[in-house]
Amino acid sequence: MTFIIPEGLAPEVYPLAWLVGRWHGEGVVGYPGIDESAFTQDVDFTHDGGPYLAYTSTIRLVVAPDDAAALTDPDAAVVPAEPGPVWSTESGYWRVPPERPDGLTADRAPVEVLLADPAGHLSLYLGAVGNGRIDLVSDLVARTASAVEVTAGKRLYGLVHGDLMWAFDLAAFGHPMQTYASARLVRADGAPTDDEDQP
Repeated sequence: MTFIIPEGLAPEVYPLAWLVGRWHGEGVVGYPGIDESAFTQDVDFTHDGGPYLAYTSTIRLVVAPDDAAALTDPDAAVVPAEPGPVWSTESGYWRVPPERPDGLTADRAPVEVLLADPAGHLSLYLGAVGNGRIDLVSDLVARTASAVEVTAGKRLYGLVHGDLMWAFDLAAFGHPMQTYASARLVRADGAPTDDEDQP
């Protein structure tokens, strides 16, 4: 399967080209004080020809079917779980700055990610992309007076056999950095990708 650079994509963001498109999948969220729960997620990476990608993400908790018979009767029709209430949303911009940090290997490019969420947080992540993998670490987390305390985050994104895998570690509520959420997403727009065909 051959990867095609999206039409009109700015050359500055070619290292991120494999992200462009719509993704959908499932994951799990859990943290001290937050019960582990399954979720569905929709992610869009779009561009308008500028030197950045626009990003939106919506996570909805999965609500199990309200049918006790399906749990006890093996012959009962299986009713799939349905997406439930919105757990979180965020939006922002991903860019590749022109300056390369010292020590960054030739097969990787620097990345800057600016994110905002309606819970009152603004975050700046810095990291690197290369070989179908993106590593990000928070450089700044700002919050409104009414937002919960979040002090730092780390994110990992990877293209694995055409699927987008991601993991999010978080330091919040006075807890040290630890696993918060992860998911596996598949392309929902039909665009071809292959983890061996990265630009």
